[in-house]
Amino acid sequence: MIKTEKQIEKIEKSGKILSAVLKSLKNAAKEGIDLISLDNMAHKQIKELGAKPAFLGYRPYGAKVPFPASICASVNEVVVHGVPKKYFLKSGDVLKIDIGVDWQGGITDAAVTVPIGKVTAKNLDLISTTKRALVEAIRAAKPGKTLGDIGFAIERTISNKGFHIIEGLTGHGVGIEIHEEPVIYNFGKPGAGIKLRPGMVLAIEPMTSISTGRIVQLPDDSFATADNSPSAHFEHTILITEKGSRVVTE
Repeated sequence: MIKTEKQIEKIEKSGKILSAVLKSLKNAAKEGIDLISLDNMAHKQIKELGAKPAFLGYRPYGAKVPFPASICASVNEVVVHGVPKKYFLKSGDVLKIDIGVDWQGGITDAAVTVPIGKVTAKNLDLISTTKRALVEAIRAAKPGKTLGDIGFAIERTISNKGFHIIEGLTGHGVGIEIHEEPVIYNFGKPGAGIKLRPGMVLAIEPMTSISTGRIVQLPDDSFATADNSPSAHFEHTILITEKGSRVVTE
């Protein structure tokens, strides 16, 4: 799980590219644009910046077919792994954009939730709470702390607001492959689990919904809330350092 200096250099370059692309997509995600256009934009920009879309052609465990796009675009009740389609965003939608970038073998992964137009106050609260959970998790990610500390920070932030953590979906190690060890649960006990050490690269990603933690897998391999309630998802790739942690996708 410990990356070399050369691997970290590639991962950090990958993170800079990902950050630039995700910022462009967030700015472009407005009422009236369709998801395929966002995917095309991401593919073009990633290529122009000298990298490859890490998700394109990737087949995660449990998926029926390789992923056919450069980004995951998940709307409303769809939590993750949404396949971009000719769906035009409308006011009130809650869009999750998830991207992976591969620069010369250095892989990073990040996601953001974007409210489209006029979104309900409850949905905005869910989005801001999920984003705050990621911030708290990153603060907890220091050498000597544990995966349980990260999970606890997320769980506490979400449960204090009465929202639900999505069951069965987790964060993960990243850097050389899209999904690596360790599994990073969005719940936990302080001090429990694997100790964090400098050189670890982790993708931390709280995923939440308003009224249920249960999910169902849809025909396109995406996951949606079992009761069709809105969901939110934020993610950053971080590097554990000697003094704390550094976000490489910011």
